[in-house]
Amino acid sequence: MYRTKADFLQDWTKSSTGTLNVLRAVTDEALGQEIVPGHNSLGWIGWHVTTALGYFTNLLGFRLSALKSLTQPTDASAIADQYARYADEISQAAEQFSDDYLLEEVDVHGERKPRGAVLRMMIDHQTHHRGQMTVLLRQAGLTVPGVMGPTKEQMKS
Repeated sequence: MYRTKADFLQDWTKSSTGTLNVLRAVTDEALGQEIVPGHNSLGWIGWHVTTALGYFTNLLGFRLSALKSLTQPTDASAIADQYARYADEISQAAEQFSDDYLLEEVDVHGERKPRGAVLRMMIDHQTHHRGQMTVLLRQAGLTVPGVMGPTKEQMKS
């Protein structure tokens, strides 16, 4: 849980940069990559991570800019570009947070939680799916960017 704006902004900057790097590694051809047939694809997960930011910010009491469509784009760069816009909007909104704001409780499906806990859930959610995406990138034969440390390819350099 975040108790200070500075702590959230520090983590958000690192987390959203890592997620954007993973999204930028996706190609149009790899959008359909699945672990096994019938499971979520790389494109679906990328779009889910992007649109879920709106879900979390709605819980916090603010809205991100509207999407042109809820339909998953067929262009990988469109997913990454939308994620980048939302990540920036969240950073800008967070600049206005007070530390007291993070401690205020909001309704999360009938349970009261501090806003700082919702922000932690948002980061944990994208970290979970970012890990799935790195596996799918590897399966698709694409370069996996280092997020939490260097990748195998980066270690060879």
